[in-house]
Amino acid sequence: MNEKERSRYLLKVIPWIIPLLLLIFWQIFTANGFIPSNVFPKPSDVIQAFIELMKNGELESNIGISAGRAIIGFLIGGGIGFIFGLFNGLFKGFYWFTDSSIQMLRNIPHLAVLPLVIVWFGVGETGKVFLVALGVLFPIYINTLHGIRSVDPKLIEMGRVYGLNRFALFTNIILPGALSSIFVGIRYALGVMWLTLIVAETVATNSGIGYMAMNARDFMQMNIIVLSIIIYALLGKISDLIAKLLEQLFLKWE
Repeated sequence: MNEKERSRYLLKVIPWIIPLLLLIFWQIFTANGFIPSNVFPKPSDVIQAFIELMKNGELESNIGISAGRAIIGFLIGGGIGFIFGLFNGLFKGFYWFTDSSIQMLRNIPHLAVLPLVIVWFGVGETGKVFLVALGVLFPIYINTLHGIRSVDPKLIEMGRVYGLNRFALFTNIILPGALSSIFVGIRYALGVMWLTLIVAETVATNSGIGYMAMNARDFMQMNIIVLSIIIYALLGKISDLIAKLLEQLFLKWE
């Protein structure tokens, strides 16, 4: 194994050292009784809960429901945030007309409107999707706006010198120059998406991973509660990895 291959191998292994150590310490402290099982379950109990929930189809169903809510809310809120960021970055008149209102809304904690959302939409799907959309809208808006406004004016001027029209300027210079900032917004919004969904599903729902955790709480099933937390973490990590892969694909030229 040459030096380059060794470096690549280490870069793949290093991120897993801390999770592996945490798993080892978790097993040691729970197996020896340092941490009571009614406070924190053993890894084997969590694995057993995973197997049982997979067998009866409950886990697969709840993961699918939660993922569906997250994706729909992200697409709606992210789409709105991207459009407003795009228009406000490209057109000063649109910016002066809408930005102040958007910034005022942004400074309201979106989870603070949860009681109002329950009154408006009840405990159905609409309220949870609305909360997720509201949460992801602002990170994508801010970073899209920042990305467009951060494009080097000299590059835009050079494009005009070469005779590019507005559409060609946008597709060849402005959008590629803003993509890095937009992807930062997407990755941040993905974290907000799962955080919002966790709160929404544990307060007002009758299905999903959060509901599964709250239902387990009522029966003191600590293994299912911990399993739910791990699933949320894994879903968050998977969505972030997808965003990173898309970032590498679209920003390969950088």
